[in-house]
Amino acid sequence: MESTRTRELGTGLFILLGFAALLFLATQTTSLDQYVDQQGYRVTARFSDVSGLKVRSPVTLAGVNIGRVERIEFDNDRLDAIVTLRIRSEFNRIPDDSDAGIVTAGLLGSRYIGIGPGGAETYLEENSEIQITQSAIVLEDIIGRFLFSPTASSGGK
Repeated sequence: MESTRTRELGTGLFILLGFAALLFLATQTTSLDQYVDQQGYRVTARFSDVSGLKVRSPVTLAGVNIGRVERIEFDNDRLDAIVTLRIRSEFNRIPDDSDAGIVTAGLLGSRYIGIGPGGAETYLEENSEIQITQSAIVLEDIIGRFLFSPTASSGGK
């Protein structure tokens, strides 16, 4: 009788621990941070090509994660992409002449926004726009240009 109760208690504890582990994994992989971290400010940037960039991609400055991509939209008038970034409020001294580029983590990794700091005395604030941008570099385009360029086909002559 005692061993049955101990076994049931152990099984219940094991199942409870399993549910706790699943809950932890769910909070780590879902977008719960969008409900928790609504502080900060929004900044937009325009790109001619945002290939591979996704909503919730990181935004970095000097390799430090300072925010996330909040929205990606297409501008029908200017025929480019408008990327809205949510920058955490503690990073409120980013010069407003900074540049933003779409960067790849590693050779074939995921894309994110990298901000290069400018030197202005004024700073980015809510609803400001980063003027200097560098669109995504598509690896297939670079390989295609190299393979099909006239110098590559003639052996460099």
